[in-house]
Amino acid sequence: MPPWRSSSEAALTELSSERKARGRRAQRAQRGLTIRAPAKINLFLHIGDQRGDGFHALESLVVFAEVGDRLTFASAQSLSLDMTGPFAEALDADSQNLVLTAARALGGGLGAAITLEKNLPVAAGLGGGSADAAAALRALNVFWGLERGEAELLKSAAALGSDVPACLLSRPLWMEGRGERVTKTSPLPLLVLLLVNPRIEVPTADVFAVLDRRTGIGKMKSPPSSIRSLWDVVTYLKEAQNDLETPACGIAPVIGEVLEALRGQPGCVLARMTGSGASCFAIFEGGHFTQSAAENLALAHPRWWVRATRLASPDIGVPHWTRS
Repeated sequence: MPPWRSSSEAALTELSSERKARGRRAQRAQRGLTIRAPAKINLFLHIGDQRGDGFHALESLVVFAEVGDRLTFASAQSLSLDMTGPFAEALDADSQNLVLTAARALGGGLGAAITLEKNLPVAAGLGGGSADAAAALRALNVFWGLERGEAELLKSAAALGSDVPACLLSRPLWMEGRGERVTKTSPLPLLVLLLVNPRIEVPTADVFAVLDRRTGIGKMKSPPSSIRSLWDVVTYLKEAQNDLETPACGIAPVIGEVLEALRGQPGCVLARMTGSGASCFAIFEGGHFTQSAAENLALAHPRWWVRATRLASPDIGVPHWTRS
């Protein structure tokens, strides 16, 4: 201790710090936390060779949409998960759920009552489960006052799944490795998007099993800072593709129907499948085109899940305190 501080002063300082910590814990106990888990979109996805660990190397430019799931957290002695929303019945809230797995990995024996509002289709190529797990990591780090840094959270995310690190950051990213290596890119211009899922599940393993043509890695580079407009984005993406689109269409031809329907809409400048399917996205010239296309497709294909949305802002994944 510094010579000018007495032992009693040090004790008082320590007591004051402990009282402040107890006060913060009591404040958290009286409040809840909410966080958004945005849909992940692969603007392109190139697949390379299979690695020694069984995963394929890949390169992708990943962005996130404003549409997504939502999680809320309340104080509790033990860990629990309740699910609501239009796609809640497609999931089990058991101990194997990735949200609970993420929570246990982060907090050990700490408790929280978690509610997941499941708005995204399941196994749809939108990163829903990964986004939910990543949101749980971000939120519980704040809710439990753990103060883990981004690097430590990314390490935890990588252990949960290939897409979880990207979803943890929830902003435009360059993705490499099996997906766990992510680098923030320069901001992209605001894009208006249409997401469509034909309400079918396409297992990722099945798509990779029939993949016979790959672009490989190294063809594309991370987008330059000179990309400022919609047309800059379209020009950049013109030489890229989703390597999983063709094999996925072979397994589920309805994906091709979705893409054809999107490309036939006025104002559509680019349409592709995202991830391993079956969801597809389209970029439009303006919001009025997007909304019109959403109405057209919802009317023509009432069973399809159709959502008009926009590119999310980089702070979409920030948790917010609420009153319980």
